[in-house]
Amino acid sequence: MTETNVPAGAPPRIVDVAALAGVSPGTASKALNGTGQLRAETRERVRRAAEQLGFTPDSLGRGLSSGRSYTVGLITTDSFGRFSIPVMLGAENTLGAGEMVVLLCDSRDDPLREQHHLRTLLARRVDGIIVTGRRTEPRPPIAAPGHVPVVYAFTPSQDPADASLVVDQAGGASAAVRHVLDLGRRRVAHVTGPSDHHAAVVRREAAAAEAAGHLVCDPLHGDWSERWGRLAADLLLRRHPDVDAITCGSDQIARGVCDGLRDAGRRVPDDVAVVGFDDWDVIALASRPPLTTVALGLEAMGRRAGELLLDAVAGRPASPGTTTMPTRLVVRESTVGV
Repeated sequence: MTETNVPAGAPPRIVDVAALAGVSPGTASKALNGTGQLRAETRERVRRAAEQLGFTPDSLGRGLSSGRSYTVGLITTDSFGRFSIPVMLGAENTLGAGEMVVLLCDSRDDPLREQHHLRTLLARRVDGIIVTGRRTEPRPPIAAPGHVPVVYAFTPSQDPADASLVVDQAGGASAAVRHVLDLGRRRVAHVTGPSDHHAAVVRREAAAAEAAGHLVCDPLHGDWSERWGRLAADLLLRRHPDVDAITCGSDQIARGVCDGLRDAGRRVPDDVAVVGFDDWDVIALASRPPLTTVALGLEAMGRRAGELLLDAVAGRPASPGTTTMPTRLVVRESTVGV
């Protein structure tokens, strides 16, 4: 490569990269932006020159020349970040390869705030939008213009023409029950969240169908809380003292169930096996014992959402409709012991 002199303290410029690589500034710009028809060795020479000089491409100038902002918006109703943060991390893993960044906007379940975030993102000319949340019920679509691709992740759109990614909750709940049945448990109970929550209903129906004649009672509904898990364990032991497996609609409920069983002198999993749902590590791993649970695969969902947006930006829009993504049973000490 040709030598070049960059003034001390001055940031390197594209002309400095071009001089070091022995090409024109225009060729250097195309090589770094991934445009034009250049030989692979030319692109690599320019890349090494930019790396040697510590040159960072001007994203604003690149955006102006390409008509893109190299940003993606993520709108969520999940203020706690339990579901949106893993989705965002997965999306960033994919979009980062395209030198794109993700802007997180929390609507706090406020339609007016969501509209404000949408207007702000559109004013920034984002290349696409991911919509997510903490609930699994289908939601109204956002009012994005047709040229801005939108992918719904975890919380699907009510519009079948939109691209939505959802978790296989039924498959996960069925896998949890099959697991305890495979362990030889035959007196099974299911404890889950509010009866008006889509996730609780889907998981309840799948668990009940899989358990069939092995359910000791109808599934129990309550809050998504450890307190409800403790109360449910007490209720089950008083009415069905021979229960030997409890599958739960969330890790928080399962952790409470474990506490309630332990307070009543029951050993987990020796006397009663317990399975959670979500694989929320701050709960599942801190439970006594650590929870066997169903992992939602939210980072994988975020990666897939990022891939769909990258394809759309490249002129390959996602097929409309809902895609169901697999869950995974994570086996720990609450069912198999040490």
